[in-house]
Amino acid sequence: MSGRPARVEGRRQFGALVRAGRRARKGAVTVHFVGADEADDQVRVAYSVGRRVGGAVVRNQWRRRLRAIAAELTGELHPGCYLIVVAPDVRQLTFQELKDQVRTTMRRASGSQG
Repeated sequence: MSGRPARVEGRRQFGALVRAGRRARKGAVTVHFVGADEADDQVRVAYSVGRRVGGAVVRNQWRRRLRAIAAELTGELHPGCYLIVVAPDVRQLTFQELKDQVRTTMRRASGSQG
């Protein structure tokens, strides 16, 4: 499985991620994870970039970076729903540092090595 991950669909999945999901944090990145049902083998990803990170244009730039990272990591992730949340400190990170933090937190949240 590789390529772009599917989107988290609907408030129900999104709410389940925040309430019942496993969490991992490293630096400016927090990842929430809920494992997939046995019938569903997709990796689904949602992104949360708050207003404190910057204006709409800046938040969209960070969201695009996160989507590119998630697309690259999809093949090595456990099936399930991921919510990637970034704090305002993300502005201090290079792309590689962001990628490393996202990879580590996604693996930890899903129970993989990382």
